[in-house]
Amino acid sequence: MGFEERCEIASLSGAAENGLERLCKISGDGIRSAPTEAGIERIEANFQGNGFSPHRHDTYAIGLTLHGVQRFKYRGSERASCPGQVIVIHPDEVHDGGAGTETGLRYRMMYIPPEMIAQALGRRTLPHVCSPVLTDPVFRKSLIEALQDLEAEMGDLRVFDSLAELAACLNRFSDDARPMGRALDWPVLKLCADFLREHAADPIGSADLEAVSGLDRFSLSRQFRAAFGTSPHRYLVMRRLERVKIGLADGECLAGAATANGFADQSHMSRHFKQAFGMSPGKWRQLNAAIA
Repeated sequence: MGFEERCEIASLSGAAENGLERLCKISGDGIRSAPTEAGIERIEANFQGNGFSPHRHDTYAIGLTLHGVQRFKYRGSERASCPGQVIVIHPDEVHDGGAGTETGLRYRMMYIPPEMIAQALGRRTLPHVCSPVLTDPVFRKSLIEALQDLEAEMGDLRVFDSLAELAACLNRFSDDARPMGRALDWPVLKLCADFLREHAADPIGSADLEAVSGLDRFSLSRQFRAAFGTSPHRYLVMRRLERVKIGLADGECLAGAATANGFADQSHMSRHFKQAFGMSPGKWRQLNAAIA
């Protein structure tokens, strides 16, 4: 089935009035972001050539290629996703991304905190999907529904319905050979995550988290990674970078955004920003302004 046919199916299912029918056209590099809800980010991006240099984030990145070929390096191999295929990138996995052909690339993606996936699955440890590119009509349909209406909020009911469906899809494709691991102390882990989020601009050390959790730093590190897909330090850095993005979108200067959010200076912030998002903060602001 060609992508033109898939666009028609999307329109017949009600996606046309929400703007998905225009996704068969590419007008230039840019990123468009939906309002963040429950910690979930949704974006639409289009690129000619390279989009992102190697980077990693602390969320699941789940999305759909809509036009062109999406090529990326992941776990030591070259990958490619064609229109209608699902992409699944695990937390803290290094990857890049860009257009694989001269026709350019358009895709939509959701960035979901891993603890929300674990909670949707009954507080199990995280599902592990071996292949980053999947062809599955159920998964694709769930993503189309979740990635519509980028201009508006989804609302609580739709957010958690989508989470339940997407978590079930991830679980269906997960590697069942992986050990389930020990039970996690979710109330304590949530306290730690909330503390890191609320005090992101402050200097935080292991002793602070030990005081909050009552766990030694090694037990906390192991459990935190199992629940959130990343280390407490990476989680803290990503919360700081979230604040930086908000500041930049509101017109704050780079140096001001850095010092206001716990970074030593602009260079320190920029280095972490590129490692997390695959581009400099200045480039990110430029691309967002291009589709604003």
